[in-house]
Amino acid sequence: MTTKSNSSESSATSEATANTARLLDGIRSPADIKKLHEQDLPQLAQEVRDELIKVLSQTGGHLGPNLGVVELTIALHRVFDTPRDRFVMDVSHQGYVHKMFTGRLDRFSTMRQFGGLNGFLLRTESEHDCYGAGHAGTALSAGLGMAVGRDLRGGDENIVVVAGDAAFTCGISYEALNNVKTHTKRFIVVLNDNEWSIAKNVGAIANYLNSIVTNPTYAHLHDKARDFIQAILGKTGVQLAHKVEESVKGLLVPSVIFEELGLRYYGPIDGHDIPLLIRTFEFLKTQEEPVLLHILTKKGKGYEPAIKQPDKFHGLGKYKIESGETAPTPTPTYSEIIGKTLAKFAEANQKVVTITAAMPSGTGLSHFAKAHPSRYFDVGIAEEHAALFACGLATQGLTPFLTIYSTFFQRAYDMAIHDMAIQKLNVRLCMDRAGLSGDDGPTHHGLFDIGYLRHIPNWVHMQPKNEDEFVDMLWTMAHYNSGPIAVRYPRGPGTGAQIKPEPKLLEIGKAEVVQHGRDVAIFGLGNMFEVAEEAARKLEEKGISVALINPRWIKPMDTGTLEFFARSVEVVCTIEDHVLYNGFGCAVMEHLHSQLIATPVVRIGWPDQFIEHGAVPILRQKHGITADALVE
Repeated sequence: MTTKSNSSESSATSEATANTARLLDGIRSPADIKKLHEQDLPQLAQEVRDELIKVLSQTGGHLGPNLGVVELTIALHRVFDTPRDRFVMDVSHQGYVHKMFTGRLDRFSTMRQFGGLNGFLLRTESEHDCYGAGHAGTALSAGLGMAVGRDLRGGDENIVVVAGDAAFTCGISYEALNNVKTHTKRFIVVLNDNEWSIAKNVGAIANYLNSIVTNPTYAHLHDKARDFIQAILGKTGVQLAHKVEESVKGLLVPSVIFEELGLRYYGPIDGHDIPLLIRTFEFLKTQEEPVLLHILTKKGKGYEPAIKQPDKFHGLGKYKIESGETAPTPTPTYSEIIGKTLAKFAEANQKVVTITAAMPSGTGLSHFAKAHPSRYFDVGIAEEHAALFACGLATQGLTPFLTIYSTFFQRAYDMAIHDMAIQKLNVRLCMDRAGLSGDDGPTHHGLFDIGYLRHIPNWVHMQPKNEDEFVDMLWTMAHYNSGPIAVRYPRGPGTGAQIKPEPKLLEIGKAEVVQHGRDVAIFGLGNMFEVAEEAARKLEEKGISVALINPRWIKPMDTGTLEFFARSVEVVCTIEDHVLYNGFGCAVMEHLHSQLIATPVVRIGWPDQFIEHGAVPILRQKHGITADALVE
C-alpha cells in the first residue's frame, strides 16, 4: 500500500511539473536569474540539464562539460553582471549554459548547425561573450590583460576566469599565473576540477589537485558548507564579508603552489551547491587581492551515460537520449586506422613510440595505449612540450609518432623550425583533422598546415587519397630517417577503400598518375581526390580529355610530373582542403612560374577568411569546393 501511494504521489508530481511553465523559458537575460527565489534555482538547474540533453541529442556538442557547470553558471550570473563584468572561459566549450542565460535560448536548437550558434564563445555572437576561444590555456592571460586594462582606465568591474583543471596542464596558464600578483589586485580565478579534459587528466598537476581533494580536511566539506551557509544567512555588507571570510577559511587546505604564485586560495568546495557558490562569490568579489576558488564538479552530472563515459560525452554527435548510443560509423575513421596501424607496427619494431596531447580518443591512440602502454605518452594539453619531448626521444634513436590535430600543432610552431627542422630530427608528425572540421568551426578547422610547413627547410609533408594509401604513408614514415616528416589527414571516415594486408614503401616525392589526358590536368590532393575524380567524369562527358593525378607529396612536390602535364595540357587545376594562400595550388603556380611555363592554373580551395561552422557538404557548397565549381 505504501509503495502504491508513493508511486501515485510521484506520478501526480510529475504531471504537475509537466503542466507548469519552465523557469528556463523566463530567462531572457542574466537579470531574470537574479529575480528568482534562491530555492527555485535547483529547479532551474534541472531544466537546463534537460534542455542540454534534449537539444544536443539532435545537434551533437560538448554535453559532459556543460552538464558539469550548470550550478556554477547559475551562481556566476546570480552574483555578477555581464556584460559589464567579464566571464573568460578557458576553451569556452563549457559556455552553452551561459548562452542560454544571455538571450540565446530561442536559438539553442541551432547549436553547431550552419548559420546557428557556435559551439564556443564568440565575441561577434553576443556582447556577453567577452573573449572567444576553442583551444585550452588562453583564459588566464587574456583575463589578466582585461584586469590590467580595467585598472589602467579606472574601472571597477569584475574579471572572472573559469578554467578546468586540464587547463593547468598548459604552460601558458602558469606563464599567466607568474604575472598575476605583480600586475593587478582584483582578479578571480575559478578552478573547475572534474579530473578530466577530454580524457582523464595526467601528470603531476592532476596528482597535486587530487592530493588537495583527498586531504582529511576535505572529508568534512559538506558539514562545514552547511554551517557556512547558516552562519551568513541574513548578513549584509561588511558584516557579510567578514562572516564569509571567517567561514570560508574553515574550508581551506594547504595549497602551496597557488599561494606561492600570489593567489589567495579558497577551497575545495562543492561546485554543485548553488547557495554555497553564491555566498562564496559574493565574498570573493569584495577582495582586493587575486583569488583562486577551487570547485569540485562531476563531468556529465545528471545524465548517467555521460557520467559513465566522460571521454565519449565530452564532445559527440547525435545520440539516443535513453541509452546514450551514437550512430555507428559505416567505415573506420582515419583516427581509428592510425591507432591500430601504429600498434601493429610496434609489435615488430620496439622503437615505435606514440605521443598525444590529452587526445587519446580523438587521435585514435587509445588503441595503441592498450596494446603498448609503456610506449604511449599522454602529456596533457601541452603541445609545445609534446613536440620537444618527441625531439628528445628522436635523439635516442627511437621512432616517435607525434599525433596532434592540425589546428593544435599551430601552438608548437617554433618547435617545428627551431627543434625539428634545424636539427633534422626524425619526428613523425601525424596531423589529424587536417582540412575542414565541420561543426567545431574556425578554431578547429585545419586549413593552414600546408602553409606553415611547406616553406620550412628539411620537412617532408604528404596527404593520402584514401585509407590504404594512408597506411602506406605511415609505413613510409616509420622507415624515414632523414629529418621531420608529416602526414595530414581529414576528420572522420575515409572512402571505404580496402587496406591491403602488407603496406608498401612509397617513393618520396613521387606522385601517382591515375589517368592521362590531353586537355586538362587535375591534381586532387588527399581527400579532395574524390572530388577531382567526379570533376573528371563530368568534364569527359563534355568531351574534354582529362589527366588525373594524385599528388601525394606536398613537399617535396613531384616537379617532373607537374612539368610534364603542364607542358602537354591547356589548363592545370588543383583542388585541396586548405586555404588557397600558401597552399598546394600556390606551390604549383610558384614552380611553374620558376620554370617559365605559362600554362594557366585554376586553384580550388578555401578563401582567405576564417570559415564558419556547419556541416561539411554545406560549407563546401557555399564556398565552391565542389566538382561543379572545378568544372566551371
